[in-house]
Parts: sequence; C-alpha cells; structure tokens
Amino acid sequence: MKLLVSSAPHITGKDSTASLMRDLIIAMVPAMVAATYFFGFQALLLIAVSTIACVGFEALYQKMTNQPITVADLSAAVTGILLAFNCPPSLPLWAVVVGAFFAIVIVKQLFGGLGFNFANPAIVARIILGLGYTGLMTAWTFPTPISGDAVATATPLAAYANGAGTAPAVIDMFVGSVGGVLGETSALALIIGFVYLVVRKVISPTIPVVYVATVAILAVLLGVDPVVYVLGGGLLLGAIFMATDYVTSPYTEKGKIIFGIGLGVITVIIRRYGSMAEGVSYAILLMNLVVPYINKATRQKPLGAPKKVKEAK
Repeated sequence: MKLLVSSAPHITGKDSTASLMRDLIIAMVPAMVAATYFFGFQALLLIAVSTIACVGFEALYQKMTNQPITVADLSAAVTGILLAFNCPPSLPLWAVVVGAFFAIVIVKQLFGGLGFNFANPAIVARIILGLGYTGLMTAWTFPTPISGDAVATATPLAAYANGAGTAPAVIDMFVGSVGGVLGETSALALIIGFVYLVVRKVISPTIPVVYVATVAILAVLLGVDPVVYVLGGGLLLGAIFMATDYVTSPYTEKGKIIFGIGLGVITVIIRRYGSMAEGVSYAILLMNLVVPYINKATRQKPLGAPKKVKEAK
C-alpha cells in the first residue's frame, strides 16, 4: 500500500484551472455572438487580437524569464476576451494590444503570475486605457447589423445622465441594441452566461446577486431609474465575469456578501455623484484591494482553537 503524506487541505476534485477557464470562455460565447451581431466584424476582430496579444505576452514573458509556459491553462485567453469586452468597438487594434501588455505583464506576471495578481488584470487594463486614451475609450459608435455603417451614439447610462432622465427602451438594453463596450450591451447574453456558470458550479451566485441588488436598491432610494442602472452599463458584465474572479474575491460566504455590498455602494456613488457615468471598473479595483482584509475578518476560526486570554494589568 502506497502512503501519501501531505498538508491540508486533503479534498481533491476533477476540476482544473484549464477546465474552469474553458467554462468561462463558453459562458462568454453568447456575449461574443451578440457583440459580433450588433457591432459587426470589427468586434470579432478586436476580441481575437486582444486574446492573441494576451496569450502571446504571457508566453513571451515566461520564455524570457525561464519559467514554464502556462498558456494552456487558458487564463490568459480569458483575460484577453474580458479586456476586449471592456473596450468600445471603435478602439484601434494597437490600443487593445497596449491594454493586453498591461494586463498580462504588469498586473499579472510581475506580481507572480496566476493566483498572485492583486486585482483583475482586465479591469486594471481598462482603467489604464481609459486614463491614457480617454478619447478612444469613450468614442462610442454603433455599427448597425444591417448596413454596417458606424454611427455616433451614447451609452444608456450617459444618455440617462445627460438627457434629463431619458434612456433607451428597456427591451433594447436587455437585448443589446444600444451603444457601449463590446461585452456590456446585451443583458440577455450575459444572463445566459451567468446561468451556465452557476449550473456548472464555476461561480457562486452570491457576489453577482448581492452586487446587482445593492445597486438596484440604492438607485431606488436615490430616485434614479434602477432598470437603467442595472441594464444600461457594465454592471452585469462586471458582476458576473470580473467580480467573481477566484483570486481577487473573498472565499467566505459572509465575505462575498460584504464584497458585493461594497461594490454596489461604490458603483452608485461614482455614477450618481462622480463626473463619469460608469463606476463598475473602479468599484471592482477598489474592492479587490481590500479582499485580504475581508478574508481575514470573516474566515472561520478553527474548531477547538484556544481563545486569547487578556493579560492582567
């Protein structure tokens, strides 16, 4: 009999990083299809270039630093797709390559690779692109699927904020025939992906549900349209695919609830009182930074662990 000696935990499963990332990619397929339909071939090209750039930068960095090349785990591919999802369809291809470099090399690899990044790489890359190339990242265009002609438009959140309470029809925001970044416009496609991930037990529904509910409740309390706040921006995209990142989200159930509430509060504050219509990216980045503290405050104490005894004065 062969005896294996190892440290805890001793629970094993059939899931691997590659299988989890594969499920994430499958869950993002509906949003890819919707983006390609509504924004045209440029959307598919942007997703492809972003994915290839992320995979290429990861392989190149690991090759140059004499590390095992781990692109087969598909994590870089997931980052590439999410980065493209956070970009407008009119973004030049060279700009998304710059974003891929920051996401993979700066945010991920320089901090130790998968499992050691302090924040979601795609989120940080979007913020960097938004700060460095503001004009390009806010140049919303909407190529119609019939004619393919690009027309200037605004995101539903921007239209609501700047148009005295007006916004596109609910059905348009739900289906995806509105302006915005590639992955955020179709709530229907994102919800399909969410259901798939929950059924496959890839993610827990706690963070997305608490995040969205917090935003909706605060919107009602502040007198703004909760439907626009939920469907009209990047809330669903961020809640489903980026706030649930294993590395940068809490691992306790109580911590996930705190995390989701914090995300919702920051998002609404930025949207309602900030100078920008969207606040999801900054909310996720800020809450990513406090995840270690949330984990420490909410982790379960070991059974039978001795209690601290106060020293007598």
